[in-house]
Amino acid sequence: AELAGGFGRPDARPLASQIEQSFIARVRALPPQTRELLLVAAAEPVGDVTLLTRAAALLEIETSASAAAEAAGLITIGTRVRFRHPVVRSAAYRVASAEARQQVHRALAEVTDADKDPDRRAWHLANATAGSDETVAAELVRSADRAQARGGVAAAAAFLQRAAELTPDPAARGNRTLAAARTKYQAGAYSAARELLDAATISPLDERQLAEADLLRGRITFASRNAGSALPLLLKAARRLEPLDARLAQETYRDALDAALIVDRLPVGARLRDIATTALAAPSKPPLDRNNLLLRGLSIMTVDGYAAGAPMVLRALDAFCTEEIATEESLGWFPLAARMAFNVWDFHSNTVLSTRLVELARESGALSVLPSALLQLVSNRVLAGELDHADALIAEAQTLGEATNSRYLAHYVSLVTEPWRGQEAATLHAINAMTRDADLHQGRQGKVLSASQWAKAVLYNGLGRYEEAYAAAEQGAENLEELGLAIRSMVELVEAAVRSGRRARAAEAARQLDAFAQASGTDWALGTAAMVRAQVSEEETEALYREAVERLGRTDVKITHARSHLLYGEWLRRENRRVDAREHLGRAYRILSAIGVDGFAERAWHEMRATGATVGKRTPEPRASLTAQESQIARLAGAGMTNPEIGAQLFISPHTVEWHLRKVFAKLDIASRKQISGALWEGTVVTT
Repeated sequence: AELAGGFGRPDARPLASQIEQSFIARVRALPPQTRELLLVAAAEPVGDVTLLTRAAALLEIETSASAAAEAAGLITIGTRVRFRHPVVRSAAYRVASAEARQQVHRALAEVTDADKDPDRRAWHLANATAGSDETVAAELVRSADRAQARGGVAAAAAFLQRAAELTPDPAARGNRTLAAARTKYQAGAYSAARELLDAATISPLDERQLAEADLLRGRITFASRNAGSALPLLLKAARRLEPLDARLAQETYRDALDAALIVDRLPVGARLRDIATTALAAPSKPPLDRNNLLLRGLSIMTVDGYAAGAPMVLRALDAFCTEEIATEESLGWFPLAARMAFNVWDFHSNTVLSTRLVELARESGALSVLPSALLQLVSNRVLAGELDHADALIAEAQTLGEATNSRYLAHYVSLVTEPWRGQEAATLHAINAMTRDADLHQGRQGKVLSASQWAKAVLYNGLGRYEEAYAAAEQGAENLEELGLAIRSMVELVEAAVRSGRRARAAEAARQLDAFAQASGTDWALGTAAMVRAQVSEEETEALYREAVERLGRTDVKITHARSHLLYGEWLRRENRRVDAREHLGRAYRILSAIGVDGFAERAWHEMRATGATVGKRTPEPRASLTAQESQIARLAGAGMTNPEIGAQLFISPHTVEWHLRKVFAKLDIASRKQISGALWEGTVVTT
C-alpha cells in the first residue's frame, strides 16, 4: 500500500505476519466504535482528516472513539491521520469483515467530492462493490492514469487490478488483467505480475494479446534474475509480434539483446550473435529513428564487428540526449542507451542518460527499471570520482533491495566501488555473495564472471599485486562480445601484463584496445588507448603519456585521468627524472586520495616517497563516520529536500529520516540543515 500512493489494499498479503497478528490482537481488544473508526482510517488511502471525520459522522461513530486507539499508541490524528506503522493499518483493515469494509468504503465514496477527487471516489466505490460491475470497472480504468500521477505505477496497477476483478465480460476481463499484470511488472511487483498474467492467459485473448503475454512473461522472467530462461520467451514473443506490431517487436528484440549480453557465456541455445542477426532481419521502416539506430547499431556491432556498428550507436546516443522523449519511451530505451554509451566510451551521454533514467524511475515509481538505473549511475559517478555520491546511491539500492526482496543489486553496486578503494575483503565478499546469487538464479553467471574478474583486476592493480591482477584480467577480457567490463578488463590486462613481465601479451591487448578506441573516437577512448599504448611503446612513450593526460583531462572521467598521471609519473621516476615525476605523481596522489581511491593513491604515495619527496597522508574527512544511508540522507537534506521527499525517494518514513538526521547532526557537530553542505567537505591532502 505504501508503494502504491496509499491505493494498495491494506490486506494485499494473503497471510498476516507474526507482528501483524500481534497488532490484530490489540485492535480486537479495542471498543467496537474505535475498531470501526480505525477501519475508516485504514480504508482512506492518504490520511485525510476531513474525510475521516465526515465518513465517521455518516456511520454514526462518536468523535471520542479515537481516544482509545491514540492512547494505545496505534494512531495519531493531527493535520493528517498517521498509523504507528503500516502493519497497524493492515491489521485494522484485516480484522474487519468484508461487509464492514464495503460499508466503510461506501461511506468514504459518499463523502468524497466527485468533481475534485474522482479517482479516490472511484477507488472507494470499487471497494464497496461486491461481485461484478462494468460501470465501476470502467471508471477505475479511466482513473488509472491519474492515479499513476499521484502514486506512481504501483497506484495505477492497484486500480487496474481492481477493475479487472469487477469486469463481467470474460474477454474484457482478460484484457484488463493483462494490463494490470503489465503495470505490476513496471512497479517491480514480479510475483503479483506473474499471478495476474496466469489469470489473464486463461481468459479469451486475441493473437496480439497472446503475443503481449509472451513478452510480459519473458520480461518478468528476466527481471526475476533468470535471464537464461527469459531469452527463448522473448524471442518467441518478438517473432509473434513482427506481423502484428513492428514497434513492439523492436522493443522485444531490444530486451532479448539486453538479456543475451548478460548470459552470452552460457550454453543457453540462442546466443547474442544469433539474436542480433534475427533482429537485423526484422522489418523496419526508413528513415531510421533513434531507437532503430541504437538497435541496429548494437546488432551490426555484434555481427560485423565493433567498428562497423559504433558510429550508428553514437548517432543514436546524440539523438537520445538532445531530443524530447516521452517518459514511457525513455524508461524502455534509456537503460540500453546508457549501457551502450559506456560501451562506446561516450561518457557525456552515459552521464546524461543514467542521471535522467534514475530521475524518471524515481518520479514514476518504476521499480522494474530503478535497480539497473541506479547501478549505471553508480558506475558513472565512480568514474567521475564522486565515490561519496556513489555511496549514497548504493544506500538507496540497498533500501530498494529490502523493499523488493532483492539482494543482488546491493552486492553488484558494492562491486563497483570497493575495488577502487583497495578494499580486498569487501570486494571478495561482494563477489562471493554475487556468485551465490548467480548459482541460485540461472542466467547471470556470464555477467557475474566478467564483473567479478574485472573487479579483482582493478583491486590487485591498485594494490600492486600484478600476478593476481593479470590472472583476473585475462578471465575478465575472455569474451569481448560482452562489451562493457570485458573491454575495460583489457585496460587492467595491459598494466598487469607489463608489470608481470608479459610484454608480448600486453602489446597484443593494447592493439585490440586501440582498435576499439579508434572506432569510438571519443577523448575518453583515445586517451585511455594512449595511456595503454604508452606502457608497451619503445619509442613514443612520453608522447603517448602526454596525449593520454591531455585527452583524459578534457573528460569528466577523473579516475582514469588520475591513473594516467600516476603511470606517467611512475615511468618518469624509472627514467630518473625525479622532478618531472613528482609533478605527475603529486597530482595523481592529490586526486586519488581526495576521492577515496585508496589502493592507487597508496601506490602514488610510495612512488612519491621513492623520488625523495616527503608526503603527508590525507587528513580524515568528517563524513567518514557517517553510514552510507546517513550520508545519502545528509546529501539530500543539504540539497534542500524535505523529510517527506527524502522518505519517498528512499522508501522510508519521514520519522525515520528525522531520526537519521539527528545522528548526522551529532556526528558532524552541526545544528541545522543549512550547515550540512559545508560539513560534507572534501578531504584535503597535506604535502610537504
